[in-house]
Amino acid sequence: MTDENKGETEVEAQDIQEKYEELLEELTLKDEELNQLKENLEKQEAETQEYISLSQRLQADFENFKKITDKRNSELIKFANEDIIKKFLDCYEDFARALEIENNEDLRDGVELIYNKFKDILTKEGIEEIPAKGEKFDLNKHEAMMVQKSDDVENDYIIEELMKGYMYKDKVLKYSKVIVCKK
Repeated sequence: MTDENKGETEVEAQDIQEKYEELLEELTLKDEELNQLKENLEKQEAETQEYISLSQRLQADFENFKKITDKRNSELIKFANEDIIKKFLDCYEDFARALEIENNEDLRDGVELIYNKFKDILTKEGIEEIPAKGEKFDLNKHEAMMVQKSDDVENDYIIEELMKGYMYKDKVLKYSKVIVCKK
C-alpha cells in the first residue's frame, strides 16, 4: 500500500471513528431522553391512578351521601304532619273532656260527633293512643308524674292515667302522664 492510500485509509478510519463517536453520543442522548420519557410516563401513570382512586372515593362518598339524604328525606316525609297533629291533640282532648259533662243531650250529641270525626282523622293519619292504666310502666311511652302504693296493683304497673299519650307511626308523639305503683 502506498503512503497516500494509507493516509486516505487513516483519514477514512478517523472519519468513521468520529462518526461512530457522534452516533454513540447521539445514541447516549437518545437513551437519556428515552429514560426521561419513561420516568415522565411512569409519573403520568401514577398520577392517573391517583385520579382514578380519587374519582372512585368521590363516587363512593357521593353514593353514601345520596343514601343518607334519601333516608333523611323519607323520615321528613314520614313525619311531615307531626306538628299539625300535635296541635289537633289538645283540641281532641278538650272535646273528650266536654263529653264528660252530661248537662245537655243535644250539645253532647254534637260534641260527640265532632269528637268521633277528630278521632277518625287522627287514626287515619297514624295516631294511636298509648295504653296506660293497668299496663307495666314503660319509660319509652309513659311519664311518671307520681308514685303511690297500692294493694290492688303490682309494683311498676300504672295505677292511673292523668293525661293520654299518643304514638305517631313508630314514634312517641306525646308521653302518657301516669301514676305508677311503687311498693
